Formats: sequence, structure tokens, C-alpha cells
Amino acid sequence: MEESLIIDYEERLREAMLIGDVKSLDNLINDNLIFVNHLGQVLTKEADIEAHRSGVLNFTDIKILDQKVILLENSAVTVTRAALKGLFGIEPIVDEMCYSRVWHRNGDKLTIVSGHCSLVQK
Repeated sequence: MEESLIIDYEERLREAMLIGDVKSLDNLINDNLIFVNHLGQVLTKEADIEAHRSGVLNFTDIKILDQKVILLENSAVTVTRAALKGLFGIEPIVDEMCYSRVWHRNGDKLTIVSGHCSLVQK
């Protein structure tokens, strides 16, 4: 597995989140996803995707500020700092977040199996 492949998949994820592309999100996220959000809530794949499907989570801009990739045998860990703009329900989002994700390759399919995000304090 090469770093450029992981960066490409991270970009696919960013684009899918930005336009609310639920089909792409479904393909990029593993069925067994465990995601811990910035409030410490543990979310499943379905809960994560539902926020996009329902329009509760609506991004208008996602700008990658920094990204690191650690390659492992059949997986990779990414740490991505991003500036986010959008809405969560009626609440505006104008925050900098740090995401960690574990990408796992099973055959020719690469998906996120775990993730976490934290608010970056300025």
C-alpha cells in the first residue's frame, strides 16, 4: 500500500462529506465502523451516514490543513487537521478539527474501520 493511495481515499472522503454523497460514504466506510465524535459519542456506520443523508450535517467547506499517514501491512492510520464550515442542524460549524482514521484493505477494497475527531483549541 502506498501513501498516495491513502491520500487519494482521504480526498474521496472529503469530497463525499462536502457534497453529502451517501453512496460514496457507504463505499468508503466499513460496515463495522466505530467512530468517536468530538463529544465522545460512539457512532456506527449507519449513524454516521444518516447525519449526511438527513441533512442534519451539512458541510459547505472542508479545507485540509495538515495530513500525516502511517502505512502498515494491510492498513494505514491517518491524522488530518481540517478547517470545517457548515451546519449541524441549525448550529453553524466554523471549527478546526483533528481526525484520526484507520483505513483497512480487504482484497481490493479500502475502507475506514475506525475514526475519532477532536476540536482543535486555538
